[in-house]
Amino acid sequence: MTSMKTETKSAHCPYCKGEGYFQLRLGGSETCNCCNGSGRK
Repeated sequence: MTSMKTETKSAHCPYCKGEGYFQLRLGGSETCNCCNGSGRK
């Protein structure tokens, strides 16, 4: 049996889904205030 490492989703910021920014509806992007753009919790 081989063990596989799986990255847990809890490591990513839940608000921006680990991207570090939000896509704005009118165009452009804005840095996530929760993780300060790092994409991590």
